[in-house]
Amino acid sequence: MGNASLGEFEEVVLLTAAVLYPEAYGIAIKKEIEIRLKRGVSVGAMRVALSRMEKKGFLKSEFGEATSVRGGKRKRYFKVTPAGKRALEQVMESRQLLWESIPKMAFDFKIT
Repeated sequence: MGNASLGEFEEVVLLTAAVLYPEAYGIAIKKEIEIRLKRGVSVGAMRVALSRMEKKGFLKSEFGEATSVRGGKRKRYFKVTPAGKRALEQVMESRQLLWESIPKMAFDFKIT
Protein backbone atom coordinates (compact mmCIF):
# COMPACT_ATOMS: atom_id res chain seq x y z
CA MET A 1 0.00 0.00 0.00
CA GLY A 2 3.03 2.29 0.22
CA ASN A 3 2.23 5.77 1.52
CA ALA A 4 -1.42 4.78 1.74
CA SER A 5 -0.77 2.43 4.64
CA LEU A 6 -2.70 3.09 7.80
CA GLY A 7 -2.14 1.95 11.33
CA GLU A 8 -5.14 0.64 13.24
CA PHE A 9 -5.50 3.86 15.26
CA GLU A 10 -5.20 6.01 12.14
CA GLU A 11 -7.91 3.93 10.50
CA VAL A 12 -10.20 4.46 13.48
CA VAL A 13 -9.51 8.21 13.52
CA LEU A 14 -10.19 8.56 9.78
CA LEU A 15 -13.39 6.55 10.00
CA THR A 16 -14.55 8.60 12.97
CA ALA A 17 -13.76 11.87 11.19
CA ALA A 18 -16.00 10.70 8.36
CA VAL A 19 -18.74 9.64 10.79
CA LEU A 20 -18.72 13.06 12.46
CA TYR A 21 -18.63 15.11 9.25
CA PRO A 22 -19.06 18.12 9.23
CA GLU A 23 -18.47 18.38 13.00
CA ALA A 24 -15.19 16.42 13.13
CA TYR A 25 -12.76 18.28 15.37
CA GLY A 26 -10.13 16.78 17.68
CA ILE A 27 -12.03 16.47 20.95
CA ALA A 28 -15.24 15.33 19.21
CA ILE A 29 -13.30 12.60 17.39
CA LYS A 30 -11.61 11.56 20.65
CA LYS A 31 -14.92 11.34 22.51
CA GLU A 32 -16.64 9.44 19.70
CA ILE A 33 -13.85 6.85 19.61
CA GLU A 34 -14.04 6.45 23.38
CA ILE A 35 -17.82 5.97 23.26
CA ARG A 36 -18.00 3.67 20.23
CA LEU A 37 -14.91 1.55 20.91
CA LYS A 38 -14.91 1.82 24.69
CA ARG A 39 -11.22 2.64 24.81
CA GLY A 40 -9.36 5.62 26.17
CA VAL A 41 -7.64 8.04 23.83
CA SER A 42 -5.14 10.63 25.02
CA VAL A 43 -5.29 14.15 23.63
CA GLY A 44 -1.64 13.82 22.63
CA ALA A 45 -2.21 10.62 20.65
CA MET A 46 -5.15 12.26 18.89
CA ARG A 47 -3.13 15.35 17.96
CA VAL A 48 -0.22 13.29 16.65
CA ALA A 49 -2.51 11.05 14.57
CA LEU A 50 -4.43 13.98 13.09
CA SER A 51 -1.21 15.82 12.22
CA ARG A 52 0.40 12.70 10.71
CA MET A 53 -2.65 11.98 8.54
CA GLU A 54 -2.84 15.57 7.40
CA LYS A 55 0.82 15.35 6.33
CA LYS A 56 0.06 12.11 4.46
CA GLY A 57 -2.78 13.90 2.68
CA PHE A 58 -5.53 11.72 4.19
CA LEU A 59 -7.15 14.62 6.05
CA LYS A 60 -7.43 18.33 5.51
CA SER A 61 -8.40 20.86 8.13
CA GLU A 62 -9.76 24.33 8.42
CA PHE A 63 -10.60 26.58 11.31
CA GLY A 64 -14.18 27.35 12.28
CA GLU A 65 -15.41 30.58 13.74
CA ALA A 66 -14.23 31.80 17.14
CA THR A 67 -16.78 31.30 19.92
CA SER A 68 -17.12 32.82 23.36
CA VAL A 69 -17.67 29.31 24.78
CA ARG A 70 -14.05 28.50 23.90
CA GLY A 71 -12.69 31.85 25.03
CA GLY A 72 -12.33 33.06 21.46
CA LYS A 73 -10.44 29.97 20.29
CA ARG A 74 -11.45 28.45 16.99
CA LYS A 75 -12.03 24.74 16.44
CA ARG A 76 -10.01 22.98 13.76
CA TYR A 77 -12.37 20.85 11.69
CA PHE A 78 -11.10 17.81 9.79
CA LYS A 79 -12.38 16.32 6.57
CA VAL A 80 -11.32 13.07 4.89
CA THR A 81 -9.67 13.70 1.52
CA PRO A 82 -10.02 11.53 -1.59
CA ALA A 83 -6.62 9.98 -0.72
CA GLY A 84 -7.90 9.22 2.79
CA LYS A 85 -11.01 7.57 1.39
CA ARG A 86 -8.86 5.43 -0.94
CA ALA A 87 -6.62 4.41 1.96
CA LEU A 88 -9.69 3.38 3.99
CA GLU A 89 -11.08 1.43 1.06
CA GLN A 90 -7.75 -0.39 0.62
CA VAL A 91 -7.71 -1.36 4.31
CA MET A 92 -11.32 -2.55 4.12
CA GLU A 93 -10.62 -4.63 1.00
CA SER A 94 -7.46 -6.15 2.50
CA ARG A 95 -9.27 -7.13 5.67
CA GLN A 96 -12.17 -8.57 3.70
CA LEU A 97 -9.80 -10.69 1.60
CA LEU A 98 -8.19 -12.00 4.77
CA TRP A 99 -11.57 -12.87 6.31
CA GLU A 100 -12.63 -14.63 3.12
CA SER A 101 -9.37 -16.64 3.09
CA ILE A 102 -9.84 -18.16 6.54
CA PRO A 103 -10.67 -21.86 6.24
CA LYS A 104 -13.94 -22.72 7.94
CA MET A 105 -12.09 -25.23 10.10
CA ALA A 106 -9.93 -22.48 11.59
CA PHE A 107 -12.87 -21.43 13.76
CA ASP A 108 -14.22 -24.92 14.42
CA PHE A 109 -13.58 -24.82 18.15
CA LYS A 110 -14.19 -27.85 20.26
CA ILE A 111 -14.94 -27.26 23.90
CA THR A 112 -13.07 -29.75 26.05
